Amino acid sequence: MPAISLPPVPYDATAVRPDWTALPAGLRDAVAARLGGPPVAVRVAGAGFTRGFAAVLETADGARAFLKAASLTEQPHLVDWYAHEAAVLARLPAGLPVPRPRWALAEAGWYALCLDAIDGSPPRLPWKPGELAATLAAYAEVAAALADPPAELVGLGLPRLADLARDDILWWGEVAAGREPAPELPPRARARLPELVALESRLPAYADTAPAGSDRPTTGLIHCDLRVDNVLIDPAGRAWICDWNWLCHGPAWFDLAGLLITAYASGLDADQAFATHPAAAGAPPDALDVTLAALSGYLLTSAAAGPTSASPHIRAHQRWSGDQALGWLAARRSWG
Repeated sequence: MPAISLPPVPYDATAVRPDWTALPAGLRDAVAARLGGPPVAVRVAGAGFTRGFAAVLETADGARAFLKAASLTEQPHLVDWYAHEAAVLARLPAGLPVPRPRWALAEAGWYALCLDAIDGSPPRLPWKPGELAATLAAYAEVAAALADPPAELVGLGLPRLADLARDDILWWGEVAAGREPAPELPPRARARLPELVALESRLPAYADTAPAGSDRPTTGLIHCDLRVDNVLIDPAGRAWICDWNWLCHGPAWFDLAGLLITAYASGLDADQAFATHPAAAGAPPDALDVTLAALSGYLLTSAAAGPTSASPHIRAHQRWSGDQALGWLAARRSWG
């Protein structure tokens, strides 16, 4: 088992978000009208890597809701993400451990999305085995339901992981070709560049589960951003999966591998957790290695990309996550 490694900043303290009072008065009034009264308590979310408003609001009568909001002019990409997430959540099969949308509105130059508030907290690292087991069980539910998703969800015209990989893959290939800015890499990575390039290049074909010669999209859907900070554990110990704006067609084992990077960093048996999870059934024998190669390349090259207007902690987190993915891959392949 690896030594425990923790991220540079806890996942529940990475966000830099506006307070409720910083939102336009017209937006606050419109939200209060929909809630049945102004909030008397506001708990701003500490997790995440965007600057959008996100908080649990509680009114005087004890009603609770989760609100996301972004400026239509200054944060149009977040507005698009929130609106897309609302469409996805409204079409996900019933009974899944996911928050449900209530309403959305545009007021005072802002867009706001209201969701059910989940009574829970993100898991803390290192993972507690029981919380990881609950999260893996929740994802097993989700993966089973999305293996053959409803037509109204497919009808959103969601992207395919295979196409995204073809557009963005070969991060290690770019490093090998002298890409700038080049990420700082441990010697074992530079010595294994040809192998890393070969592994990541298999992802597009592995991710494309449509029948050969078919022009229809892959049938299964995946979350495509399954990380510890997109999970909440409620008081009963059930895990809930949040933040659904990256839903795409692809194999469920890709989500599973990404989630388990933090399990590896927590000193847990991530190999066993992957091999025994229903989402990994039928995966190519080297699917985990291929995913770890691709994710480590993406994360480490992203970490070297320089300043961003997102969270000030995102580059450090990408570096840490990329190092953990690469370390897990190196351990699996006995690179030393």
